Amino acid sequence: MVNQALSQPDPRRWKALVLLCLANFMVIMDTSIIGVALPAIKEALGYSQANLQWVFNAYVIFFGGLLLLGGRLSDLFGQRRMFMWGFAILTLASLLAGVAWNEESLNMGRALQGFGSALIAPSALTIVMMLFGSNPKELGKALGFWGASAAAGGSAGVFLGGVITEWLSWEWTFLINIPVGILAMLVAPAVLSKGVREKGSIDVIGSIFVTAALVLVVYGIVTAEHNGWGAPTTLWTLISGAVLFILFLIIQAVKKEPLVPLGIFKARNLAAGNIALIMLSAGWIPLWFFLNLYMQQVLKFSALAGGFGLLPMTILTAICMMFISGKLIGKFGVKANLVVGLIALGGALLLFATNTPVNGNYATHVLPAALLGALGMSLAYIPATMAAMSGAKPEEAGLASGLANTSYQIGSAISLAIMAAIAAASTASQAGADPVTALNEGFQQAFLWSGIIAFAGAILAILFIRSPKPGETNGPVAM
Repeated sequence: MVNQALSQPDPRRWKALVLLCLANFMVIMDTSIIGVALPAIKEALGYSQANLQWVFNAYVIFFGGLLLLGGRLSDLFGQRRMFMWGFAILTLASLLAGVAWNEESLNMGRALQGFGSALIAPSALTIVMMLFGSNPKELGKALGFWGASAAAGGSAGVFLGGVITEWLSWEWTFLINIPVGILAMLVAPAVLSKGVREKGSIDVIGSIFVTAALVLVVYGIVTAEHNGWGAPTTLWTLISGAVLFILFLIIQAVKKEPLVPLGIFKARNLAAGNIALIMLSAGWIPLWFFLNLYMQQVLKFSALAGGFGLLPMTILTAICMMFISGKLIGKFGVKANLVVGLIALGGALLLFATNTPVNGNYATHVLPAALLGALGMSLAYIPATMAAMSGAKPEEAGLASGLANTSYQIGSAISLAIMAAIAAASTASQAGADPVTALNEGFQQAFLWSGIIAFAGAILAILFIRSPKPGETNGPVAM
């Protein structure tokens, strides 16, 4: 990957970076653009409150579960080819989601969107590393824009979702991908080289096992609130998921060309960095998911008002990721920024857990905590990613970046499933209470436990992230 970077800088590299950041923006935006549209989707297609999370999780499960396969395919068949195939699949899947006629068809469209994104994301990041890897200063700047495009995609998706849902309809939160996907496929041959191709095999069995394990675990958690945690269906679903994951690890240990060479986790900070990404996503994703629902279902905001309500988060996140985070990392280091970011995110979630009344208002009960959460995410995201790639050999940089993306998406899916189950159980326990009050109590419990996870992530970072010794670097990523 990095060692295959072009010896001479590609004159098209900055134009290519624009396209690659747009792709990253779109991939991450698709996780969040449906947030504000969820109540409209629930009403139109008849989702239950508990099953509504599948509009999000169907995407991130297949995105996160197939990212490593997508990275391997890009290595074997060429980065540009997989980048374009990913956009073709994403575009067609977005059409299916946009014309969905029931819950199952929308979930299928979202799953296929996740598959397309799993081809796009690792191909795009590998191309970034190849274009800028020979110049650490340019690579740091490029990765700053890359990180900002991800953060902006997550936050801007919420705002755009509100605008689209209010002025058009929820279907257009998916259909908007179609013209962008067509544009990306038309522009890619002009600004992207074909990339490099390696010889080797594809670990299809490993890919199936790890994705199936993730689906079963999330499904078991989602249905546990209805079936009961001690019900045989719940237990066997969770046990089956755990067994498949163990088999995946065994396959990786014995296979000659595994999807994930387990030896990579011996690299300094890499395992701890991936755990940090899991904890970060486990705090951040429930924050925006339940904050959207709080504003619309409790405070009775319209979809447009909900989108505008999260615009300050979008702006703050973009500014911090592009202009501030890199400088702070250079001055205080990866570990300090990661710890402070996770503490700020945890603090924001605790504010939402204790200061979101039924009769709340935006200025007092939403904006301060939302800005604190955005600041925490902005401070922690790039350091966590750098730690997750820390110590990887140059030829393992692509694998390390794929693992980092996978950890973030898996953390998102499992944490949201758990928090949705907690929220549903809390709401159901409020027998005789006003329905909105009961719903809000569930949201507050989800905020509380998400905040505890963020604080736990900060503690783990303090204990296990190593600061570099004098003369030592943080890994293959320079910022």
